[in-house]
Amino acid sequence: MIPVVMPTYARADIVFERGQGPYLYATDGRRFLDFAAGVAVNALGHAHPYLVEKLTEQANKLWHTSNLFRVAGQESLGKRLTEVTFADTVFFTNSGAEAWECGAKAVRKYHYDSGNPQKNRIITFEQAFHGRTLGAISAAKQEKLVHGFDPLLDGFDQVPFGDLDAVRAAITPQTGGICVEPIQGEGGIRAGSVEFLRGLRALCDEHGLLLFLDEIQCGMGRTGKLFAHEWAGITPDVMCVAKGIGGGFPLGACLATERAASGMTAGTHGSTYGGNPLATAVGNAVLDVMLAPGFLDEVQKTSAYMRGRLEELIARHPAMFLELRGQGLMLGLKLGQPVGEVVAKLRANGLLAVPAGDNVVRLLPPLNIGEAEVNEAVGILDRTAQECVG
Repeated sequence: MIPVVMPTYARADIVFERGQGPYLYATDGRRFLDFAAGVAVNALGHAHPYLVEKLTEQANKLWHTSNLFRVAGQESLGKRLTEVTFADTVFFTNSGAEAWECGAKAVRKYHYDSGNPQKNRIITFEQAFHGRTLGAISAAKQEKLVHGFDPLLDGFDQVPFGDLDAVRAAITPQTGGICVEPIQGEGGIRAGSVEFLRGLRALCDEHGLLLFLDEIQCGMGRTGKLFAHEWAGITPDVMCVAKGIGGGFPLGACLATERAASGMTAGTHGSTYGGNPLATAVGNAVLDVMLAPGFLDEVQKTSAYMRGRLEELIARHPAMFLELRGQGLMLGLKLGQPVGEVVAKLRANGLLAVPAGDNVVRLLPPLNIGEAEVNEAVGILDRTAQECVG
């Protein structure tokens, strides 16, 4: 018989009852060091006191009014996001997939309203992941995502990640934009080089295209800057974010320049719950923490320490750990053992991690961890490697 919760996940047989900082506690009493962070969602760990305070404060006032009215939290959070990014305007959503869909619509609508309705195709990249909607899986085209869901939506032309020549060759008179993750998460923690990202920006400028960045996983401080594209010194025209922006509360956002969002007028898009008072109260609280002086500097410091410890680990266990990938606290270890088995053994040893494509284990800890938590995680990785390969 089918379970009451639709079995679309191969769930581990653990139920968590509470969390504190970087730790989760199961109903059977076990404690886990959480280097999954809800797949990069719990950016400030569990039960962060300031986030709890602001959520509780708002919950005692107002939960929902709908977007038929002004929402004060949206206006304050939108203003703050535009002040610290390239964007002029923001649409708030409940999830990353919704934010991505808004961005894809904005790209098409911009060209339609600019008198170029034929420019409705978007170039995407192999091993991409943008969510689980029909539009998002049609853009990503990964077999494990699309199997059984034909026909896919048309309008997406895929090329190899990191290959500027392939991007250039794929541009046609029907191309309207380029959508890319600066660092592919699900695709195996594969980072686009500075030269690649700058090259994409240049191609968009040359051909009148919109650059659409997916920073759902790599954004919100994950790389040591508020957004990953900042390392390349470029700006997009449209960007979708989610995960860490709500620190665990469902929240996403599509950011855009005034020009790129010119087609998104009244009636063109909407969301019942998106940007509700609860979500935006938490989003503002997350920004309070992340924009505080020194916070991102500490992320960079911790990530440099963690990278050094992981490089030592690779040197000790070259048959187990083949390569270190990523940036900041979005790191991946390519494995010499099946990733599913390794993730299960890490979990049994008290460390939560996330599998990814290309046989990579993702390490996505809360951004406010310290050296002690890094050392604990490396110790568990070390012990697990000894158990797996000796």
